[in-house]
Amino acid sequence: MKKVILASLILMFSGIFEVVKADEGMWLPMFIKRLNYVDMQKEGLQLTAEEIYSINNASLKDAIVQFDGGCTAEVISDQGLLLTNHHCGYSAIANHSTKDHDYLTDGFWAYNKSEELANEGMTVSFLDHMADVTDKVNEVVKPEMTNEEKKAAIKQIVAQISSEESKDGMKAQVKSFFNGNEYYLFVYKIYTDIRLVGAPPSSIGKYGGDTDNWMWPRHTGDFSMFRIYANKDNEPATYSEDNVPYKAAYHLPISIKGIQDGDFAMIMGYPGSTDRYLSSWGVQQKIGVEYPAFVASRDLKLKVMKKFMDADATVRINYSPRYAQTANYWKNRYGMIKALTENKTVAKKQKTEAELEKWINTNPERKKEYGSIFDTYKKYYSTTDATIAGDQYLMEAGIMGSNFGIFNLRISQKFQAIASATDEEASKKAIEAANEYIDEFFDGISLPLEQELTSKMWAYYYKNAPIEQQPESFVAIVKEYNNDFDALAKAIFETSIITNKDKLKEVASNLKEEKTSELLKNDIGAKAYYSFLEKYFADMYSNPEKVALADELNQAKKLYIKALRESNPDKSYYPDANFTMRLTYGQVMSYEPKDGVEYKFYTTLKGVMQKEDETNPEFVVAPKLKELYESKDYGQYANADGSMPVGFLTNNDITGGNSGSPVINGKGELIGAAFDGNWEAMSGDIEFSKELQRTISVDVRYILFIIDKYAGATNLIDEMTLVK
Repeated sequence: MKKVILASLILMFSGIFEVVKADEGMWLPMFIKRLNYVDMQKEGLQLTAEEIYSINNASLKDAIVQFDGGCTAEVISDQGLLLTNHHCGYSAIANHSTKDHDYLTDGFWAYNKSEELANEGMTVSFLDHMADVTDKVNEVVKPEMTNEEKKAAIKQIVAQISSEESKDGMKAQVKSFFNGNEYYLFVYKIYTDIRLVGAPPSSIGKYGGDTDNWMWPRHTGDFSMFRIYANKDNEPATYSEDNVPYKAAYHLPISIKGIQDGDFAMIMGYPGSTDRYLSSWGVQQKIGVEYPAFVASRDLKLKVMKKFMDADATVRINYSPRYAQTANYWKNRYGMIKALTENKTVAKKQKTEAELEKWINTNPERKKEYGSIFDTYKKYYSTTDATIAGDQYLMEAGIMGSNFGIFNLRISQKFQAIASATDEEASKKAIEAANEYIDEFFDGISLPLEQELTSKMWAYYYKNAPIEQQPESFVAIVKEYNNDFDALAKAIFETSIITNKDKLKEVASNLKEEKTSELLKNDIGAKAYYSFLEKYFADMYSNPEKVALADELNQAKKLYIKALRESNPDKSYYPDANFTMRLTYGQVMSYEPKDGVEYKFYTTLKGVMQKEDETNPEFVVAPKLKELYESKDYGQYANADGSMPVGFLTNNDITGGNSGSPVINGKGELIGAAFDGNWEAMSGDIEFSKELQRTISVDVRYILFIIDKYAGATNLIDEMTLVK
């Protein structure tokens, strides 16, 4: 086992920068040296800014990857070993699971590299560098342009910059920040041969299930492990038996020393989406109209799915990823309604807006530039309040009511590709692609479950969405079946080609261009499913009033943030999350959720045993884990008092997309993997709560304990760099 201790390097900068409180902010690593470094040193950072983010030398950024498009992972060995969350690897684990090899239930461990499992379509992205391209983008925008002309010009220059920088195996993208006030270029190297290495059983990796989701105290070993493979030159390559483990430019050393309340902690990762500059009108609409419709729709969907999953093990395995994703956001939105209401976020936003409006009105030039902001907000939200619930029902109960909604769109696109093929070879490839997609979709589908989802969700949509907002063709179909949704769903699943695997493949093999639209137009399933999609796209992209209204809102948001920053020139603002690399820093920290209640910053294996409930699948404890607990066989991973750590809290600022992000101490060593936020601060995507906001992480020592003592995968421990 390798053991390395990093030297502590402290570089003092002159000058003082006023920044937001250390525990708040999702900062671009490119600006750490200028905006945050002095404050981070005061909190306990012992690295230089260059050791965190550097273009010319290996740094922490080179060990952090965007994992599979929606999570974060970190490189923890020089052989490309990755650590992320169990729920981030959940779909891959499920895809490899069968009745005979149920890796979700039993876990999976590769005791040598030949046992590692490939994952088609999975990617990890390394950030090579980022750059400010704001001036280059703004150069193409002229004062005399209309809004449409400005949008087109910006779209064109963004595409041009991205294309020019996408070279030498790199992929570039330009993203907007502060609602279009700034633009930054990000250049990535993307690896596509990613293999499953290890995952604990769900009784560890998902311990507590939906009951404990977003809650503290938490006792979940939420981790899984993968490995990056590359060609002999260490470059990205599609899967091949000839590929070799990626030689890491940098990997995180792992601290097994332990943590204390108040210790410095920072997180680097790819947070997905926040809306911290949302107006008071926007917050009110979300908690009063939008989120309640979302929650109610998903609540019904979860009940139908669970009914079938409880009755059949194969259905449970196939639908577990879908159920987990649906449940996660259902509870998230429910918690946001509660937290935003209790935290009086609307009133806080109104106070900020009143102060800004006063600042604007004290100067004629400011009033000329910014005076329309709040009138635009009022107009947009008063107009959309009447339609936003219907929009949620359309998406959640209509389009996504069953898995066939999105499938109908994608198979239509596949059919169109076949029909428009210009030669026999192109036609053959298009047919093969369609058949492959059909096989993949139907292999994981329960037709009885989907039929009941279609019946229940469409009935719910028809009852709750304003009838004038519903697709006319859908309403006509419902009337044709005398409002009997069971009969409608039965007809679709018995007669439609959309729900029949064999018929679909037959159609794909014999499709003619002139038959494509006619074929789908006359099919009851295609007509019904497509009615929702047609309504959605018409509202989003073809309704000139809605498009104009959205453009006005976006312009008001841009001006609002510009005015806010201009009115507080000594304050450093961070941009909303948008799946680009960010750094957040703070401390390991306990908290008091309410009067008379104090939560410690850590949990232990003792709590796992206290929560055990053999009658509840969310709280079943694996027999071997109980044996290890009873024998206190924790090896070198125990606390000083002999207890086995499981989870811990920090006051870092994270959101979805940060799942799997490394929690790093002041020396640059890994101390845990972030996986959740806390219930009391569910308002976090819109408002950071300084007193309550906490990040829940699994202690790296619990991860190592499970790998070593529970799984016996010492081959993995041996390739890591452990620091005592």
